[in-house]
Amino acid sequence: MKVRYFDHAATTYVKGEVLREMLPYFRIKYGNPSSLYGVGRKSKKAIDIARKKVAKAINANAKEIYFTSCGSESDNLAIKGVAYANKGKNIITSKIEHPAVLNTCKSLEKEGYEITYLNVDSKGRINIEELVNSIKEDTVLISVMFANNEIGTIEPIEEIGKIAKKNNILFHTDCVQAIGNVKIDVNKMNIDLLSMSAHKFYGPKGVGALYVREDIKLHKLQDGGHQEKEKRAGTENVAGIVGIGKAIEIANMNIDRYNLKLKILRDYCIEQITRFFPNVKINGSIINRLPGNINISFPNINGEELLLKLDEYGICVSSGSACSSGEEKPSHVLEAIGVKKEFIKGTIRITLGEENTKQDIDYLIKCLKNIIPKISKTN
Repeated sequence: MKVRYFDHAATTYVKGEVLREMLPYFRIKYGNPSSLYGVGRKSKKAIDIARKKVAKAINANAKEIYFTSCGSESDNLAIKGVAYANKGKNIITSKIEHPAVLNTCKSLEKEGYEITYLNVDSKGRINIEELVNSIKEDTVLISVMFANNEIGTIEPIEEIGKIAKKNNILFHTDCVQAIGNVKIDVNKMNIDLLSMSAHKFYGPKGVGALYVREDIKLHKLQDGGHQEKEKRAGTENVAGIVGIGKAIEIANMNIDRYNLKLKILRDYCIEQITRFFPNVKINGSIINRLPGNINISFPNINGEELLLKLDEYGICVSSGSACSSGEEKPSHVLEAIGVKKEFIKGTIRITLGEENTKQDIDYLIKCLKNIIPKISKTN
């Protein structure tokens, strides 16, 4: 059975060009980057090249890029690193952040920090006026994700950046879902810290990056050696770092073509779903939305059951964020945007990628037409 993969927000495959660039660093160029001899220097040079590629993709300086193990580690280092190194006990974030941000903030609350959780509207966008009114004298950081991992809504990042800069507050954005899908300029958008993860844009798992604007005070979270300018100890994952560098280079080069293809497929998929299932609810903003994201709720349907039934047909979708799957409690994102309980349970997330085709979507629709009537609780 052919597998139709519609869960690119959870992870992507590693592109052939990326893998080919990584392979030598497993068996041939395997030196420790901290070693002074030739093999070690080659590894160090590969890291330097990857750092420049990541920086170029977001219009940053190479010395402002720190490599990590994933987006979650980058979020932790950004938020706790700023909180511990700077004066101020108030942090502003939103109610629909990824667990990596929300749980980091909850951890800081236990240490005496005050966290302000901004509301979002029915489309998942924060209210700029509420943000301005939430700023306090001791606000040290604003952390709002660039694009939501569940509903695909893109936040008003440039406006947030201007407000943060005007009030001398640092601004961090979890950019894990946006990299490769949205053009990002950290200087134009006044972003001070930015998190990313390679496996979301056709790079390897186990490697991420954190952009930190030069001269920002950042407290390290782990002790050890002097790697990553003493901000992230541990021998570098050279192959992975080479992979994230190549993957982001390719993503940035093809972003316009990629986005256009995904938007056409996304709009076609939404059109077909709403045609055959008029009672379905499309969650998130249609205008300010990632090109490949479709989050839909069917009334009187169990989303987990629908997911498993689709899997029997070789179709991979998500019932929400992969990082939250398995939890019994409803999606905090859907609750925040006001989705009713009878719809929340019947929610699936379809996220498209470059290998998806119109024929794949037609097959998905055909399967939904076969499955939905059989599992609907109204029958």
